[in-house]
Amino acid sequence: AGDPVEMGKRYSDENADELVFLDITASHEGRKTFADMVRRVAANISIPFTVGGGIGELNDVDQLLNAGADKVSINSAALRRPALIDDIARHWGTQVCVVAIDARLDADGQWYCYLNGGRIRTERILLDWARETAARGAGEILFTSMNHDGVQKGFANEALAQLSEALPIPIIASGGAGSMEDFRDTFLYGKSDAALAASVFHYNQISIPQLKEYLLNQGITIRTQ
Repeated sequence: AGDPVEMGKRYSDENADELVFLDITASHEGRKTFADMVRRVAANISIPFTVGGGIGELNDVDQLLNAGADKVSINSAALRRPALIDDIARHWGTQVCVVAIDARLDADGQWYCYLNGGRIRTERILLDWARETAARGAGEILFTSMNHDGVQKGFANEALAQLSEALPIPIIASGGAGSMEDFRDTFLYGKSDAALAASVFHYNQISIPQLKEYLLNQGITIRTQ
């Protein structure tokens, strides 16, 4: 979709609240997220910056924070070794640790968590795992519905509302944004604290300033400065 440094600067200039940079194949390919890329993005933005992908140990976190990230997002590594959440929270505080959860609603009616960018199903149930991550020290949860991701027909608001009601930490909705109404609905019905999107912004389907104006007009509290 373009150069991450240029895109990051554009979103910072357009007054996005935060930038989330996820190397979505890092765990699958056994690759560490590029600290140099993070450094170049951080040098060009003035908004909070979360980085994820391939993070498996405290040294990875240290490198990314030193490169300019404000928070790190962990997913597969946390499922494989949940104590990593405790370790990050203990070393840098809960505000640094975002736990990303990729989950799919399967035919049996359960939301199962997936590893390696949605490639490997685990027997972990979404709500149970989310509760555990919060108890271990996650500062936020980034929940991506694999059923909704890329479809652009709205977020998984029923599951999001369940997470929001059950957990004491912020829930970020991901997967499904296709219209400004989808953002409105995830705040109103999904009870999400934040909403993440990629394609609709990358390909100029929705502009961030127009989206913020729309949400304000819908009575949703949103940061404008």
